[in-house]
Amino acid sequence: MTADYAPGFTSLAAEVEDVALPVDGELPAWLSGTLFRNGPARFEAGKVPFRHWFDGQAMLHRFAVGDGAVSYTNRFIDSATKRATDAGRIGYREFASDPCQRYFSRLFTRFRPAPRFVPNANVNIVPMAEGLTALTEVPLAASFDAKTLATVGVAAYTDSLDGRVTTAHPHQSPRTGDLVNYLLSFGQNSFYQVYRQPVTSMARDLVARIPVARPGYMHSFAITENFVVLAEFPLTVNPLKLLLSGKPFIDNYRWDPQGETRFLVVDMRNGSLRGDFRTAPFFAFHHINAFEQGDVLVLDICAYEDASVIDALRLDALRDEVAGKFAFPTRYEIDLDAGTVSSRRLAGVPLELPRIHYGQHNGHPYRYAYGITGDSEGPVVARGLAKVDVETGGSREWSQPRNYPGEPVFVPEPGADAEDQGVVLSVVLDADAGTSKLVVLDAQSFQELASAKVPHTIPFGFHGLFHSAR
Repeated sequence: MTADYAPGFTSLAAEVEDVALPVDGELPAWLSGTLFRNGPARFEAGKVPFRHWFDGQAMLHRFAVGDGAVSYTNRFIDSATKRATDAGRIGYREFASDPCQRYFSRLFTRFRPAPRFVPNANVNIVPMAEGLTALTEVPLAASFDAKTLATVGVAAYTDSLDGRVTTAHPHQSPRTGDLVNYLLSFGQNSFYQVYRQPVTSMARDLVARIPVARPGYMHSFAITENFVVLAEFPLTVNPLKLLLSGKPFIDNYRWDPQGETRFLVVDMRNGSLRGDFRTAPFFAFHHINAFEQGDVLVLDICAYEDASVIDALRLDALRDEVAGKFAFPTRYEIDLDAGTVSSRRLAGVPLELPRIHYGQHNGHPYRYAYGITGDSEGPVVARGLAKVDVETGGSREWSQPRNYPGEPVFVPEPGADAEDQGVVLSVVLDADAGTSKLVVLDAQSFQELASAKVPHTIPFGFHGLFHSAR
């Protein structure tokens, strides 16, 4: 592999604890708390390579920030999948890698792990009743110690809901604060199940159950004050073939270029299906935000023309710099009464891994979105960070030569009135320095304030959160 971003897809073996990082520039005096990050960090089991970025072994990263200083800790999640890769084999069928069985295959049996054997939860981090948990697209959460990152075990649900696929992107209900997510039940009869989960409990309450003949792959969904919206793209699967094929999970799905995207709108107040709204085919991993304007639902999504990005994110394609297409921020408006869907591009800058001022604007009107940006066509890697004004279509960008950033996390300044008053944090691969760094940007000007150099390269990750100490 000759690409200068190669270290971002190279395995990291080192684990360190509370290492003080050298800081260049000046951190805001008010910035105090911890940035947690999650993502893959091992891309092979012995001599057997994983096939997809999404399949790498999960590692957690912790940046503790305060009094102008930064310390860093990283640690693998202890799991059955890690023990298999430690032994030089891929032990389970993954998203796109297949030994004989792994990732989703374990869901088609009753999974009853010992407390330390938890799933390869390499996607996101979410607070639940049992504390901080790492999530993936199966309904098992890995709880961990916030200080040491040591794996505690499985944060087990205490209800009887049955399902094998979920999202690693639960939302907080803007109305109640409950966690909301969807759970897919596969079989001869398949169902999308929308549920709520009180933040103090591991019990999920079923809100709606929608039958589906050919389930679609959905990495995330949208929520507003009163509605949940499942965007079902024409990337679907025959559930019986999925159960019996033995292929890696995503290889069972088929893209239909003549198909439609369905928006399934669930009324969270009574669990009814408000409508099934159709539009032209597109694909997405991530919703940006959604809100209500009278009888119109506004959904902002990082939209791709089709699902070819999944193949563009296979490790061989990334390492060989195979061209793919980036997502663009796109607004979809659903008129609930007229039954129509309209769409328009929000800005001319590509955008992925989007974040907003979530605590203040989740499910409500907002103005600013932050994300990684890259070439509209080329290897699907981040070349910079972008801030998009969804009202004007304007944007600001931050980039440096041979620097490759990860998801930007917005942290509001305490007591701030403006939506964008705060900082944006991103873990960036610096190819020239041969290491990674935590970069801190002023969210309003989008200018760099400071950076903190990590003692090694951090492979490209996915999602995380900031816990304020104030």
